[in-house]
Amino acid sequence: MFLSEIYKSMQGEGMLTGTPSVFVRASGCNLRCWFCDTPHTSWHPEGKDISVDEIVAQVEEWDCRHVVLTGGEPMLFAELLPLAEQLRHGGWHITIETAGTLYLPVACDLMSISPKLASSGPTEHPHWSRRHARQRFQPQVLQALMGEYAYQLKFVVDQPSDVPEVVEFLERFPDVPPARLWLMPQGQTPEDLRERSQWLEPICQEHGWTFCPRKHIEWYGPVRGT
Repeated sequence: MFLSEIYKSMQGEGMLTGTPSVFVRASGCNLRCWFCDTPHTSWHPEGKDISVDEIVAQVEEWDCRHVVLTGGEPMLFAELLPLAEQLRHGGWHITIETAGTLYLPVACDLMSISPKLASSGPTEHPHWSRRHARQRFQPQVLQALMGEYAYQLKFVVDQPSDVPEVVEFLERFPDVPPARLWLMPQGQTPEDLRERSQWLEPICQEHGWTFCPRKHIEWYGPVRGT
């Protein structure tokens, strides 16, 4: 499996915020969000091939029972199946971070799905902009993931004009309970997050959604390995 990094940190987003976790970060992505905060796994993927057994051995080095399989897009890699299976047999809690565009029948305790809104497209890169627009929303994949796993939906919101698209999403998937929905401000610095949080948090309160601060940026800043 082509990996960028493996490290221990604190989960900074969603319902497990504050949980010590080992992050296994795959390198490679089928999308190109203009605001991607891990460009070393998307725009400029870097890393090395590591066997499933070696990944599990590295995870075992930390006294930590939560593992987050993230990226990039981990669902690109068939090795995710045996990796998750070995982790499950070892008793780890498995979170998978995915954009919800690809499906694998993978062992998972929490499917953390971050569907990409229309404004996420890289408009300055025409080829990737078209490809991103075609692939970013896959309703059949989303339905399968939400139907088969315990899940959370995390939307990155850059501007107030993104909010109607979230409403449209919920109209398309009316069975999604509010407790499963998290809205995060787009931003790669604490200052950016504070600025967008000022208007996003009241919107969440108005609609009964959960506001999701990106605590890892607040705790550590926009640095790798966090």
